[in-house]
Amino acid sequence: MKLTLHEVAHVVGATNDLSDVEDVPLHQIEFDSRKIGPGDLFLPLKGARDGHDFIETAFANGAIATFTEKVLETDKPYLLVEDALKAFQDLAAYYLERTGVDVIAVTGSNGKTTTKDMIYDILSTTYKTYKTQGNYNNEIGLPYTALHMPDDTEKIVLEMGQDHLGDIKLLSEIAKPRIAVVTLIGEAHLEFFGSRDKIAEGKMQILDGMGEDGILIAPADVIIEPFIPEDQMVIRFGDMAELHLIDLVEEKDSLSFKPNFMDRTISLPVPGKYNATNALVAAYVGRLSAVEDEGIVEALAHLNLTRNRTEWKKAANGADILSDVYNANPTAMRLILETFSAIPRNAGGQKIAVLADMKELGDTKDQLHVAMIDSLDPAVLDAVYLYGPDIQPLYEKALEKFPSGSVSYFTKTDEMDQLDALIIAIKASLKPTDQILLKGSNSMNLAKVVEELEHI
Repeated sequence: MKLTLHEVAHVVGATNDLSDVEDVPLHQIEFDSRKIGPGDLFLPLKGARDGHDFIETAFANGAIATFTEKVLETDKPYLLVEDALKAFQDLAAYYLERTGVDVIAVTGSNGKTTTKDMIYDILSTTYKTYKTQGNYNNEIGLPYTALHMPDDTEKIVLEMGQDHLGDIKLLSEIAKPRIAVVTLIGEAHLEFFGSRDKIAEGKMQILDGMGEDGILIAPADVIIEPFIPEDQMVIRFGDMAELHLIDLVEEKDSLSFKPNFMDRTISLPVPGKYNATNALVAAYVGRLSAVEDEGIVEALAHLNLTRNRTEWKKAANGADILSDVYNANPTAMRLILETFSAIPRNAGGQKIAVLADMKELGDTKDQLHVAMIDSLDPAVLDAVYLYGPDIQPLYEKALEKFPSGSVSYFTKTDEMDQLDALIIAIKASLKPTDQILLKGSNSMNLAKVVEELEHI
């Protein structure tokens, strides 16, 4: 981070007098006092604990200065501001603009982390590239990412998360992206938005910080025109859209396709048509960024994806586990069921689906869970396990569609959690030749089921 103390003070409008304080270079900015090292700037944020309570600890660990919203009785340098988080965000916006780094922003109800990783791998073949680490995609994580990028960064890929209307607007105005990607507009966080149109409106706020020459890449299956400027450059992707897949071939743990804008076949070491779509978009971002086709193909063939997304694992007894337990919404659940259903079954093996609650769906949760029945085919799935209070209406519907004994339900309440019973039931029936899919919201802890199956 190439910033000095006085420069930061000027950018954030610190109100205390620093004329007698030496203008020293700063190393990093940290909001966790335990991570502070010599030369760092401390950022005291208000959470479960007030970060101001840890200012002395930060100084003891080597902080050269601190932000503060209170006048301090100390001889150590500090920057007095009205709102430390706002100062942090203003500093990140300034730093991105000052460095001139090329910003690519990615958001979406599903697939944003995978697409971010794909874009990063492609751009890294040609440029010094940095990306959002982990889930640092909110009002704290995005500015933290910007201020922690290496000094020689040429392109930065920033993931933008959304829980409420206005979240993306803030992040876009900090980042000012040149290219903005919206991977999918589904029903994630419907509880907070009320409708898919409101979710689309929130996602389109990714344009609010974009310049006139910016490019939006968005899915073709949703109406976004009411939420974007008339002269906005928009590239749509999807079946029969401006960007689309050709010759898609899906295998158990890989796939291949041709983008309609490249005379090359792209191979991915992951399953799922939705991943082919993510790769299609990432490849186009590479094209817009002057990456050679060979680099695009090579990068996608050797992906380094964030863990806990869709991945094949092995049960201890040899059964194939398709784990997709990081998060869930109706669109994502339909897509993974579509992928799982299309994969040829193992000789002599069964196909088993384990589905848990999709959270944050608001008043529509019952109907959205029940709607999953259209993606559950008894001709394909031999057994279905359902877990959680919200998914119970789907269980009632599945009993009408599936043969007796092939659908099981396990509850989760404050008084009783049947997760262990679910694990026992699956272990008792899972054979070495079986294939089993697990999908649900992260809070439902299906990751524990996966872990238990790996150690039968």
